[in-house]
Amino acid sequence: MSSIDHIKEPIATELDLFEIKFREAMKSNVALLDTIMTYIVKRKGKQIRPMFVFMSANLFSGINESTYRAASLVELLHTATLVHDDVVDDSDERRGFFSINALWKNKIAVLVGDYLLSKGLLLSVKNKDYHLLEIVSTAVEAMSEGELLQIEKTRNLNLSEDVYFDIIRKKTASLIASCCAIGAASAGASEEDVKKMHLFGEKIGIAFQIKDDLLDYGDDDIGKPTGIDLKEKKLTLPIIYTINNSDKSTRNYIINSIKKHNTDKKRIKYVIDYVNEHDGIAYTRKVMLQYQTEALSIIDSISDKDAAQNLKKLVRFVIERNK
Repeated sequence: MSSIDHIKEPIATELDLFEIKFREAMKSNVALLDTIMTYIVKRKGKQIRPMFVFMSANLFSGINESTYRAASLVELLHTATLVHDDVVDDSDERRGFFSINALWKNKIAVLVGDYLLSKGLLLSVKNKDYHLLEIVSTAVEAMSEGELLQIEKTRNLNLSEDVYFDIIRKKTASLIASCCAIGAASAGASEEDVKKMHLFGEKIGIAFQIKDDLLDYGDDDIGKPTGIDLKEKKLTLPIIYTINNSDKSTRNYIINSIKKHNTDKKRIKYVIDYVNEHDGIAYTRKVMLQYQTEALSIIDSISDKDAAQNLKKLVRFVIERNK
């Protein structure tokens, strides 16, 4: 599998310029806010979302000023949701860094999230990028619905696959779908192609989340199973498939283990082993690869130029990763 730096190479210059423009978009005259904005920029991840925006734009007429604003918009609104998520989850850490609420407390973190949200909205409105704002705002709406749907549906640990896919389509896939659609829209793609790119991103987003599910069971090279999802009482696809294909007593035992004995290492190990031995992992991997195949076929229907190959490499990276 190619490294992320190798995959970035075709758009490395654009990503460097994006970093400058993104920092500019976050600036504030309030010293405290500017300090926090600098901290947020420093703890950036792999830049997967901007990569999807830029590579999607390159499938059409290429990267332009509107594309940079599109990538900044996605990052501003997404970062706002992450800052608020950390407050809701009472989380002290994100990607190995202290969270905003851990360093500056909840009240400031909530206000920072609001500030980022407003900067994203203003960036679009000032430049009359209304079509781009609609794409990303729709994603934020879906993400909020997905989080609330998960809370509502998982209380009783009784999920069907349909509900699971509805949750991850909203909660996770909607954001990657918006990256691909907004990149295409910024490069003047037709309405039909923007819709195709949205569907492409949605399928990749679903595959991405399923991969996360697999990593909790020690998928590929990660080593020992972590069981973190089970300890947090999260029902992921491997466990949902296994529960729905087990006899009543086994199903009740697994659900009881997750609900009331999620800190019991022996019971969690039993659940992980049972899932592995009863095709939960094999089934989940098969579904993930099906989504990947469907996504790549959408790209083939749009373009066969180098930009399409670059995008395919990024797809394989996010799905074949081991962490």
